[in-house]
Amino acid sequence: MNKKTVLILGAKSDMALALAYQYSQQGYSLQLAARNVDNFLKDTASDIKIRFQVDVSLHEFDIVNSSNYENFYHSLPKSPEGVICLVGYLGDQNTAQHDAEMARKIVETNYTGPVSILNLIANDFEKRKTGWIIGISSVAGDRGRQSNYLYGSAKAGFTTFLSGLRARLSKYNVHVLTVKPGFVATAMTKDLELPPFLTAQPEQVAKDIYRAQQKHKNVIYTRWFWRWIMFIVKTIPENMFKKLNF
Repeated sequence: MNKKTVLILGAKSDMALALAYQYSQQGYSLQLAARNVDNFLKDTASDIKIRFQVDVSLHEFDIVNSSNYENFYHSLPKSPEGVICLVGYLGDQNTAQHDAEMARKIVETNYTGPVSILNLIANDFEKRKTGWIIGISSVAGDRGRQSNYLYGSAKAGFTTFLSGLRARLSKYNVHVLTVKPGFVATAMTKDLELPPFLTAQPEQVAKDIYRAQQKHKNVIYTRWFWRWIMFIVKTIPENMFKKLNF
């Protein structure tokens, strides 16, 4: 059994898979958690085991089923050293404005669910006085835009949660990293027209995240230039910003 284990929540996404390979390459065992995990990740788990000689276990996990969080976490083969939460749902802003169920799903998947499961894990890490947590937020949470403010508002709340969690756990030797990706070429964004020069590949983002976690960074934008893009976006006066069609 490897000494280092990372739990990846929302393990079916392209970014999650890139992180799974990144961490296993560094000697970490993996606990991959997602819905229908056996159907989607069985071959991936086998490939990682053979390629990097690490342990990989698959775990059924549904972010909207909060009643099963404790059973899920306590049934893991061992308590992980770190956890990465990549659970997310973009949804469709125009549809969600008139569809209460989609609006609820956006908020629950991107905020309520991640907050609840990470609270449970944080309590364990605090008790053990060790561990690290990575939460994948988004640049969309830095300012509300008319094209995706439901998703953005949920990510803004998640960013604030991670900030408070980082302050709470710092005295217990537990590190919390907030990651704010910009455009990333994934299945979730495949129907969006993304500018190629601003769009990162999942493997690039995974490398940025791994380096930041190893260096105990608090907040990172990935790729790096999004920090300056969002700085400019946040400085636009509200009277001008509300007239922008984006």
